[in-house]
Amino acid sequence: MNRNVIVTGGAGYIGSHICVALIQSGYTPVIIDDLSNAFPETIGMIEQITSSKPLPFYQIDVCNRDEVAKIFDAYQPVAVIHLAAKKAVEDSVKNPLSYYEENLDGLFSILNVMKDKSVTKFVFSSSATVYAPDAHGYYKEDAPLAPINPYGHGKLFSEQILRDVEFSGDLNAAILRYFNPVGAHESGLIGENPKGRPNNLMPILGQVVAGKLEKLVVYGQDYDTPDGTAVRDFIHVMDVAEAHVVALERLLSLDHGFLLNIGTGKGLSVVALIKSYETANSVQISFEYGPRRAGDAAHVCANVELAEQFLGWSAKRDVSQMCRDHHRWISSRKS
Repeated sequence: MNRNVIVTGGAGYIGSHICVALIQSGYTPVIIDDLSNAFPETIGMIEQITSSKPLPFYQIDVCNRDEVAKIFDAYQPVAVIHLAAKKAVEDSVKNPLSYYEENLDGLFSILNVMKDKSVTKFVFSSSATVYAPDAHGYYKEDAPLAPINPYGHGKLFSEQILRDVEFSGDLNAAILRYFNPVGAHESGLIGENPKGRPNNLMPILGQVVAGKLEKLVVYGQDYDTPDGTAVRDFIHVMDVAEAHVVALERLLSLDHGFLLNIGTGKGLSVVALIKSYETANSVQISFEYGPRRAGDAAHVCANVELAEQFLGWSAKRDVSQMCRDHHRWISSRKS
């Protein structure tokens, strides 16, 4: 059986870890990535971790439909995992047009090629940002949807597009709403390495630990949470990666799609994560408080009962491992 899976954005943070999990489960990822927020050496690191032969890798924009179609012809994939997209909430507020244009155009391109090539299985990288803010903040998949930033709106638009295409009979889509992936592969060979100024908490924290930044800014200390800082459902990136493989295998056995939260079901404040990092790695992290950022919610955590029931999947790694693995990653880059 052909076990080729196209992974768009496969050289990026989450994509590279998914590729590792795919290889370890007997699949061959065919990576499409324009390297706008990734590095080519990541491909070699994936190969090193998995002791695999050279992986198919194409440095192209997913919006280049003709080139994408050639890759489909060459590898006859059984499915597509689509991650290629811009992903910073704060930047989406500042540059909404570029977010909508790039992220939706990429989705349209991939879906049209899939239709032309009769590939129907599609795993989509969605986000918890689609949910309406809730004071309690533990979201089931049927919770009200009302994003508060353009990034979230774009993900919700994409979900609706996938439902409409699925209704037409051309697609079976597994929509996975991530919460907050953090950490790195336990080898220390791959991790989150954004180009330019990082936007997510862990990469900024890593720059403070590495001495590249003087201190971390915690945005907002007046939220209705135990310590006043935002609460998030932080999940190890390898748990996210393994969830994709389980979702893919379930999708391949079905004639319909599904939608699931991917998180731990446990909330942790930003300051609590900083303290956990200090404890796990015997370091001190300087931080100061700043104003809230536009588009940020107070409390965002997953209800993961459906993923546990439907996939038989749950997150395995705790916050200490997330922090240790991330520290190993940034320490290996300093050496």
